[in-house]
Amino acid sequence: MPDFPWPAGAATGIGSLPGTDVAEAQRLVFGELPELPHLPELPERGPGADMIGRGAGFLVELPVQLYAGRWQMAPRPGSDLRRTSDLLERDLDQMTEQGDRYTGPIKVQAPGPWTLAATLDLPIGGRMLRDPGAVRDVTDSLAEGLRRHVADVQRRLPGASVLLQLDEPALAAVLAGHVPTESGLSAYRAVDGPDAATALRTVVEAVGVPVIVHSCAPGVPLQVVRDAQAAAVSLDLALLRDLDPLGEAIEAGLGLFAGAAPTRPPSAGLALTSAQVADQVRGLWSKLGFPAARLPEQVVVTPACGLAGATPAYVRAVLKSCREAGRRLAEA
Repeated sequence: MPDFPWPAGAATGIGSLPGTDVAEAQRLVFGELPELPHLPELPERGPGADMIGRGAGFLVELPVQLYAGRWQMAPRPGSDLRRTSDLLERDLDQMTEQGDRYTGPIKVQAPGPWTLAATLDLPIGGRMLRDPGAVRDVTDSLAEGLRRHVADVQRRLPGASVLLQLDEPALAAVLAGHVPTESGLSAYRAVDGPDAATALRTVVEAVGVPVIVHSCAPGVPLQVVRDAQAAAVSLDLALLRDLDPLGEAIEAGLGLFAGAAPTRPPSAGLALTSAQVADQVRGLWSKLGFPAARLPEQVVVTPACGLAGATPAYVRAVLKSCREAGRRLAEA
């Protein structure tokens, strides 16, 4: 079994949190997820703090702008891109301050090339996904931008080791040919699995740090994730239907960021306890038939997806349950 770039029994968040106070968000993350904190995203701050806006801000020499409420490629950098860069810089400054002398792994997130290509608009209309050349351009540009971003985080936190999470909620739809055109009357061409893996691998190889591919959509394409040479996959356990591909991926050494805690309160209105979260992860592991001793090394406990729509009290309870569940699994 390979060595994994996180401590046994670790827990982390997916990325987004509620609110607009980045200092409070980072205090929460460093306090509740001390073994594997992440750089929180606060989309309530508006354009440029959303997943696509922030991701487009990493593109090198491919400026973007907001047009009719959507992110679109632009002829030159403008105020929308400056706002995006300013929000990220504030977040990184807070991370630098609050992570001073931190020496463990830390995770940063960005949308992957396929989700950007399926979401960003070309100046002439339509998604970048319609043009294979544009997809290559956005992939190469993103790879260079994220290489710089990772290097910046490493410079700011010299004692930490950086992990990169690529958010790919659109990946399954891209592969299936289910991304609708602007009219909604048709869909863009399906992308072959090997081509999808090649684009992801371009980013993986450029950044030079372990990469986790995340999707909380159904049907995460595990073979594509493996072929991209990612270190781990992050998914919502409640959406798993066929366990065989996951078992094969884990057997091959892929790490699992197990989304075991709901992003919204269940009917009772309370977060799952750490015992309930641990039981969900342990139950999946047992079904897969792997030795119990291997679980805490290969699995990181997470919420099912981002928590931007949850209340602050629920977020704190969920992160605490995930952290304590990870420790339970490590001690079992």
